[in-house]
Amino acid sequence: MIVDAHQHFWDLETGSYPWLTPDQGVLYRSYRPADLAPELAATGVDATVLVQAADSYQETDALLALAEAQDFVAAVVGWVPLDRPDEAARAIERYARHPKFRGVRHLIHDEPDPDWVVQDTVLESLGLLAAAGLTFDVVSLLPRHLDHVVTLAERHPTLRLVVDHLSKPRVREHVWEPWASQITRVAALPNVYAKVSGLVTEADHANWTVEDLRPYVDHAVGAFGPERLMAGSDWPVALLASDYRTVWEVTSSLLGGTDRDLVLGETARRFYGIG
Repeated sequence: MIVDAHQHFWDLETGSYPWLTPDQGVLYRSYRPADLAPELAATGVDATVLVQAADSYQETDALLALAEAQDFVAAVVGWVPLDRPDEAARAIERYARHPKFRGVRHLIHDEPDPDWVVQDTVLESLGLLAAAGLTFDVVSLLPRHLDHVVTLAERHPTLRLVVDHLSKPRVREHVWEPWASQITRVAALPNVYAKVSGLVTEADHANWTVEDLRPYVDHAVGAFGPERLMAGSDWPVALLASDYRTVWEVTSSLLGGTDRDLVLGETARRFYGIG
C-alpha cells in the first residue's frame, strides 16, 4: 500500500482559514476530493492521511465527513482544544468513535507564544491523546519548536509524535544548523517519527532542484531510519512550487538509497493504524 501521509482539503465557501488570504496565489481557492483523485490515480497512491488546516471543530467535522465519502482517505488528523483539557477530553471521546479519526494537530507555528505547546494545560491534554491511542502531528517552524518535541516525547513516552515537513528546514538558503543537530536529537527518542513532506515549498519555488532537497532527506533517513519516516505530498500547499506527480516522483527518487516501501507506505500505515 502506497500512502500519502500528509494532504489537505479546504472549502472557502464553508470553512474558515485565517491564514489563507488572496496573496496566497494558487492556494486561494477550494480544494476538494475531486481535485486530488486523478492525481492519486496517475501516481499509484492508494490511500491518504487527511490533515487539518484550521483549528476548529468545524474543520474536523468537515474532514471526517469527507473521509466517510472517500475510500482513499484512510485516516484523519483533526483538532481538539488542547489548551482546555476538560473540553479536550470530551472531544477526544467523541472523535475517537469515528473509525478514521487517528490523531490531532494544532497550528502551533501560528501561535504568538512559541512555547504554547509546552504549557501545563496542553501537556495534560497530550496525555489524554496518549491514553486514547491517538497520535500528535507537530507542525514546527522555529528551532524552539523542535526543542519542545523532546519535552513532549520525554513527558509522554507512549505518545506517538510525528514532525511534519521535517520541521521546515530552510532549503532556499541552504541553512543546515541548528536544524540538523536538532533532528538528530529528536530522532533519538523512539516515539518520534517524521514526514518527508513540504520540502519543495521551503526551497526556491521557481528554481528548486532535487539536489537542493537531497541533503535534508539523506540526513532524516540517517537519523530516523525508514521505519520512522513517512512520505507526504503536502498537497495542495505543494502547488506553490510543483505539481503533485512531480513531488511524489522526486520524493521516491530521493529515497532510492533506503527501504522505500516503508517510507512510501508501511510506516504511515503502522503509525496511523491504517488497515
